[in-house]
Amino acid sequence: MPSLGGWEIVILVVVVLLLFGAKKLPDMARSVGQSARIFKGEMKGMKNDGKTEEPAAKQEPPAPLPPAQGTTGSTGPAAAEPARPAEQPAEQREHQQ
Repeated sequence: MPSLGGWEIVILVVVVLLLFGAKKLPDMARSVGQSARIFKGEMKGMKNDGKTEEPAAKQEPPAPLPPAQGTTGSTGPAAAEPARPAEQPAEQREHQQ
């Protein structure tokens, strides 16, 4: 594959200037640079994703918790809290007063 020499690059720059104009070139270069940064970041993220998944798969699950002492046989959060009367909407409270 032939390589680009100095004159070929100069000719390409002149053609690009004629096609797009000098005003749009900085915006185009900025968007190409931003796209390259995003692509590079995504590639690093994909590499890091593969590294973080392997150790997570090798970890042992946590040991089960021992049963709580002092329970009366009922389980769950409803058994721990006393029953409360349901709150009434503000409109009903105003009518009752």
